[in-house]
Amino acid sequence: MAKNVADGMWEMLVSAGVQRCYGIVGDALNPTIDALRRNGSIDFVHVRHEEYGVFAAVADARLTGRPVAVCGTAGPGVTHLINGLLDARKEGAPIIAIAGDSETLLQDSGALEELNPYRFFETAAKYIGRIVNPQQLHHVVGNAVTIALAEHGPTVIALPGDVAVREAPKIQLRVPLPATRAAAAVDGDLRTMAALIDSGKKIAIFGGDGCAAAGAQVRELARKLHAPVGFSLKGKQWLEHDNPNAVGMTGLLGYGGCWDAVNKCDVLLMLGTDFPFTNFLPHSKVRVIQVDRNPRHLGRRIPLELAVIGDVAATLDALLPMVKAKDDSAFLDKCRKISERSSKRMRHYVDAGPTTKPIRPEYLAAILDEEADDDALFFADTGTAVIWASHHIHYGPNRRLFGSFSWASMANAAPNAFGAQLAMPGRQTIALCGDGGFTMLGLGDLLTQVQRKTPCVMIILNNSSLDFVHIEQQEAGFVPYGTDFQNPDFGKVAEAMGAKGIRVEEPGDLRDAVRAALSHRAGPVVLDVLVDSYALALPEHVEAETVMGFTLSQAKQLMEGDGHSVLKNITHNVRLL
Repeated sequence: MAKNVADGMWEMLVSAGVQRCYGIVGDALNPTIDALRRNGSIDFVHVRHEEYGVFAAVADARLTGRPVAVCGTAGPGVTHLINGLLDARKEGAPIIAIAGDSETLLQDSGALEELNPYRFFETAAKYIGRIVNPQQLHHVVGNAVTIALAEHGPTVIALPGDVAVREAPKIQLRVPLPATRAAAAVDGDLRTMAALIDSGKKIAIFGGDGCAAAGAQVRELARKLHAPVGFSLKGKQWLEHDNPNAVGMTGLLGYGGCWDAVNKCDVLLMLGTDFPFTNFLPHSKVRVIQVDRNPRHLGRRIPLELAVIGDVAATLDALLPMVKAKDDSAFLDKCRKISERSSKRMRHYVDAGPTTKPIRPEYLAAILDEEADDDALFFADTGTAVIWASHHIHYGPNRRLFGSFSWASMANAAPNAFGAQLAMPGRQTIALCGDGGFTMLGLGDLLTQVQRKTPCVMIILNNSSLDFVHIEQQEAGFVPYGTDFQNPDFGKVAEAMGAKGIRVEEPGDLRDAVRAALSHRAGPVVLDVLVDSYALALPEHVEAETVMGFTLSQAKQLMEGDGHSVLKNITHNVRLL
């Protein structure tokens, strides 16, 4: 039997390292999925919602470095892919979306479920190819794979059903993958960097995800310069552990001496970070050097003294012998003292956790930190889950933290953990889920996890609200509105769906419940924890505008007769104020 176009496409994707395809089958996609079945080399992961499948694929691709396929049928099926593909673009995941497409004779006729893939996927995809002739097979699939890997993002192959079944051209059906080499900055930039660093007395380093392979070099440079090292959320797992110069994070999640380090130094080295919260970065006086492999990141947040294109690890390897050692540690010592004070403040509700009810989310995160494996994979929903995961859980050298940190979508944690478990079976995959995110997307595909018997641990921060939005509204001076909802007993719901369910209401029961959840290996676990809905986390540096907004919100709530909430906000967070 001659190979058809769909056969050829899957053969090429297998040659590029694709091992899994997440999605839902249907009409326009059926011939393509039938070819996947015949191929037999790719695991088709049937999910209940295409968006869940893409979030799972993003974690799979990011953790393995391999391209991962997702699919949806024409019209409504492919539209469900878009949010996950936007996340893949922001998080740099090589995802290849196979989009079912209208039959060629019906295109541009307003047919049922017809959609123009070029227009629809334009904001998400780095490449879009539409195969309307079998002779396009090789270059469309080849481009989709090569661009996804080289540019670290999603690509789309739109394939009509009538083209999928036509005979494939008799050509070599594989994708040769180009080797990518991490290059250092050019010599001229290196010399200018060294001169700027040597000219400053107080040097600070602020790093992000681009430091993933540069942890050792950053530590060595910081030691040589007596430089405090701050980091973004995505840089935390690479730069905090085993680093005596680490001084925490800045921004709304900030803790430690990072804000002071970044804003009160003479020269700031921004390494592999595209930190978007510009109001926490210096805009004058501080001379800023930014190093990044992606030229689009350079200078788009704050004014720079020097913009440097280059891989962080390779650039620092070349730079280290060129800079002079510094012997004054006063600036570093000051930032460390701020970090020590911040750490004590954050520990209050952890230390008080065993006797504090409702359960403090800080206490839950601290127990997870103590009980999880040293190579556990943590995933956090956008919202307050990210606060507790960044403040109270330690990562590295083998622990990882992942989430929708650049796109900030809701509901990513449960599917991320599922994809990670398929990619790295046997490792603990722990999802810190907001109750809003879990009911939005995670709950339906709990059935998929049950069917697959994936031992993912989903911990629900059950406070019956969109807690982070609630805080945002108060910081903006608004009366919180539209953020509360009613939840079921998630433990009982999980049991009804075939998963293991545990519900915790008493702080004294929490550690045993966490241990039981982490030790369960027969399938997914839902740990439903009733946490304090009034718990706040104040950043080390709070802007005057935020203080004024929060104060205004409390005043409005008092005037509207909701003194109970104002009192709860104060009494439940008094040791943080």
